[in-house]
Formats: sequence, C-alpha cells, structure tokens
Amino acid sequence: MTPLNQLTAMACPLGLSNVDTDQLIPARFMKRSRGEGYGQFLLHDLRFDQAGAAVPDFPLNMPQADSCRILVARRNFGGGSSREAAVYALVDFGFRCVIAPSFGDIFTGNAVNNGLLPARVAESDCAAILKKLDGAVGTISVDLERQEIGIKGTGFAFEIDPTARRKLLNGWDDIDLTAQYAAEINRFVRQDATRRPWAQSIARTSPDPVTQKPADS
Repeated sequence: MTPLNQLTAMACPLGLSNVDTDQLIPARFMKRSRGEGYGQFLLHDLRFDQAGAAVPDFPLNMPQADSCRILVARRNFGGGSSREAAVYALVDFGFRCVIAPSFGDIFTGNAVNNGLLPARVAESDCAAILKKLDGAVGTISVDLERQEIGIKGTGFAFEIDPTARRKLLNGWDDIDLTAQYAAEINRFVRQDATRRPWAQSIARTSPDPVTQKPADS
C-alpha cells in the first residue's frame, strides 16, 4: 500500500448518517473481479434513479466530486454487512480518507487494510466541518501524524487506533506489520526449541495437511 501521512485534497460533503455497506455497494455489483474496479458502483442506488439517470442534487454527482479524495459523512458510516467491496468502491472511486463521528468495526479494519483512512471526529466537529463545506466541494487537509484536520483556518482533532495509524503511515498490511516483529518471533522459536525440543520434533515429522508427506521430507 502507498503510505499516507499528509493529505490535502478536495473533499465531498456526503452528510448522511447510517450509510451501510449495502448502500456503499449493492450486492448485485459484486460479481465482477476486483481488477475490474468498483468505483462506478459506489452509492449507486443513491446516485442514480431507477432509469439509471444521475440524481442531480446527490453530492457525488456534483461538479468536481470525481476529483475528491476525502469524504465527509455523519455517524455510523460503513455499518451493516462485512463486505470488503464497500471499501473497494470507495478506494476505486478515488477516496483515501473518510471523516465521520463513528464507523462500523469491520468496515474500519477493511478500510485500513486497503489504505483508506477512517478519521473519527467528535459529532460536533463533524457538523462544523460540514458547515464549512456548506454543501459544496472544498479543500481539506488531513495530517495523520498529528491526527489533525484543517479546513478554512480551523483545526479539528481526529482519533484512530494506534496500530491502524502505524499501518497507514508506513503503508503496511497485516503481513508487513507481523514482519516488523521477525526478531522477536525468531528469538521465541529458538527459546521454544530449547524448552520443548519434543514439540520441534513433532513439527518436523508431522505430515503436511495437503500432501500428507512429512514436513521435512
């Protein structure tokens, strides 16, 4: 993943509460492969009417919305099902940060694992940010190192889990994060081999669950 430290970009005011993953990407669009992209289906049933025409006053249909990298929503963003495709749709549309007072737990994990920053702000601060955008696309600065959001001369603090912050700052996925502890893992393996040599022997001779051959054959 691309590391994320500071982001200054156009922001789109969504201003809706309880935007769940079913709304972020309806299930019928999840048949395509990940490589084909999901961005065009983001919030599809809110962006388009039943005839497929764009709803004129929906925020993501505003001029310049497709150049936005930050989305500002209200509470309980990304609740509902665990579908990771909801995050794919946001990322493929171009977003790297969503600002909201609260997020679905599974959505938060999926977001971080795909390089999308879920910036959690106080509800009053979210209302103030949306008021400053005044229903239009505008510029917002996000500083992940300092956990600050800046808009029109005013700063707002945001919260994020420390491990999630570390992963985003470094562009790490879960494997990259585990690799940071390689020295400690190797030290444990050596110590465990001394304490429990019988366990190491079993591990070497146990058949592979797939091939059924001994692990050290």
